[in-house]
Amino acid sequence: MIRLLDFIFAFAGLLLLWPIIIVIAVFGYFDTGAPIFRQTRVGRNQQPFTLVKFRTMPIHTQSMATHLVSASDVTRLGRFLRRTKLDELPQLINVLRGEMSLVGPRPCLFNQTELIEAREQRGIFDVRPGITGLAQINGIDMSDPTKLAQWDHDMLATLSLKQYFLYIIATVLGKGAGDRTS
Repeated sequence: MIRLLDFIFAFAGLLLLWPIIIVIAVFGYFDTGAPIFRQTRVGRNQQPFTLVKFRTMPIHTQSMATHLVSASDVTRLGRFLRRTKLDELPQLINVLRGEMSLVGPRPCLFNQTELIEAREQRGIFDVRPGITGLAQINGIDMSDPTKLAQWDHDMLATLSLKQYFLYIIATVLGKGAGDRTS
């Protein structure tokens, strides 16, 4: 049921929001020269997939967890996109492809070994990673791997259709701070 809802909402989101996506892409082109950011992330069953987002940092920024990146590396447009969570819109493509869900644990990088270990211990990789979830709407980022993995576990243990919709609505209404930078 969740996969069907993910597909319907992602398809509808892309269909309805394509004008906004095009405008952001154009502004992003003038901001960084390459508005789309692709990065290999850890997916379901620890399989790699390519996450797609709007670029919020210059092209030369080192690939690492966001909480380790300096806030000065985020562009002006990038700050706006992160604050409004519009940088996440292209991930609807990942949802359509079945690599992600709208709701689930945020996908980490393969070099975040502490987080991967903590998630392995709690069975987090049994599900698709998500665009939003309990940790995200509560401002918990990847800087505390054990805490994040526990919140991911708690979310998955109590995830219902009602919770699915509540997490999406809370995200759309702006709850949560997004990825923090140092």
